[in-house]
Amino acid sequence: MTRTALSFALLTFLSITNPAAQQFPSRPVRMVVPLTAASGADIAGRIVGRQLTDAWKQTVLVDNRPGAGGQIGTQIVVRAAPDGYTLLVQSSSHAVNPAIYKNLPYDSLKDLADVASLGSAPYAMVTAPSGPYRPLKNLIDAARAKPGEIPYASAGVGTSTHLTGEYFAQASGVKMLHIPFKGSAEALADVSAGRVAFYMAPINTAIGLIKENRLAVLGVATSKRINMLPNVPTIAEQGMPGFEMDVWFGVWAPAATPRPVLQKLASDIRIAMDAPEVREQYAKLGIEPSTLSLDAFARFVRVEMKKYEQVVRRSDIQPM
Repeated sequence: MTRTALSFALLTFLSITNPAAQQFPSRPVRMVVPLTAASGADIAGRIVGRQLTDAWKQTVLVDNRPGAGGQIGTQIVVRAAPDGYTLLVQSSSHAVNPAIYKNLPYDSLKDLADVASLGSAPYAMVTAPSGPYRPLKNLIDAARAKPGEIPYASAGVGTSTHLTGEYFAQASGVKMLHIPFKGSAEALADVSAGRVAFYMAPINTAIGLIKENRLAVLGVATSKRINMLPNVPTIAEQGMPGFEMDVWFGVWAPAATPRPVLQKLASDIRIAMDAPEVREQYAKLGIEPSTLSLDAFARFVRVEMKKYEQVVRRSDIQPM
């Protein structure tokens, strides 16, 4: 057995035999989602939460606490007992917030422990079917003709949808007007009605409206076309080579949560995502399951924070 394999086996053995991990969970677990219902993180969290409820024989409660770019719900978890019974389920907005807010009421790295990735989904750039911004070139031309006047939607200031919209403006060399909403549902409603030009929607939040022809897709933010929308071109192939961005979802716990409990949570979540029911639901929504380990997810989060910090630095966004 290699040294790496031996170390992994030892950690697994310790997590299984540790009393804290062995007894967990012995009561309901609360998943705080600091975003609105029907947001990408909410959907992914509920799918995995139902699987965990069956596996643990304990109820997993999803508690939506939106507001302040996710700060309100995140603070609830930061202040919770570090026992694994109160978890944060958030999107890549968790990696955005340190770049957007000067004085977060918590330290994203020190006050929270990274637990597990719940997967990722591509962004679909959606617009009103009857609007004037199809194809994508029309939108860019309109934005160049009226700098700072063409509105785009986000699920709130500092969310990943905000930064992805800004990233598009940077990549296309235009200036646009940011209109923040309370969440994806509200943003999609205004896009569908033609009140804003576009929204960078996580595909799992918009696919229903797309199939109902209530939204049109200008492009997907992936390196190649996706199976779910095979006839929709990527943004990259429409004159912006290398344009690629996805939204990811993850789970965090209060920082002082015992390591064996964190390991059990990470392991059980990965097992849950491998369940046929979860994979089937994920596939229908365009969510790609994740297989990141506890430590690999922690490294991933730090890389993402640096990426979004660069997007903010290169934009006109002033940290709040």
